[in-house]
Amino acid sequence: MTTRPRPLPFPAALGLALLLPVQAVALAGAAHAHGDTLKVVITGQQAGKVTADVTWENDGDPVEEAVAATVNAVSADGSRTAGPWRLVRGTGGAATWTTAETLPPGTWTVTVDAGFPSLGHAQQEVAVPVVDPAPPTASSGVSPAPSPSGAPATATASAPPATSPDSDPDSDDAGWWTTAGVAGIALAGAAAGILLRRRRLRRL
Repeated sequence: MTTRPRPLPFPAALGLALLLPVQAVALAGAAHAHGDTLKVVITGQQAGKVTADVTWENDGDPVEEAVAATVNAVSADGSRTAGPWRLVRGTGGAATWTTAETLPPGTWTVTVDAGFPSLGHAQQEVAVPVVDPAPPTASSGVSPAPSPSGAPATATASAPPATSPDSDPDSDDAGWWTTAGVAGIALAGAAAGILLRRRRLRRL
């Protein structure tokens, strides 16, 4: 035997019928709380990259979703164009967006058109300055100081070391002759003594 579900009482059924439209309205209100328009403000450039702030028009909250927006630029004289480029998230804040590409130096009229999550548009003149190259760094080597006459300084030759008397060749020769003379005198004296002894022995 099957049992049929009991119908809801009339007050409960009426309350549920009224609650469903209220929930639908609440969900729709939450979906459209930010509004349906994006506020795009071109803030300038950073190293040639276009920067912009993208927020919701109604409450100024940053856009948490991915933003689909294109960037185009025209030079001041109209002879050069750049883009279309897309915006990517920057590092300056939750609302900061930038381009991955860089503009050359000059004055540009930049236009940003957003299509998702809602529509947005901005146009601004952006000036990209010319960056001077860094000056060359001085070498760490020290050049020799110029001489008073203007010629490059040269190393002076060192004087030869003074020789001592013992190392003089002439003094060595003199010492050798002196030693030989003393030896000769000694030998002569010894020979004279031997002769005198022989004469005395003969007399005896």
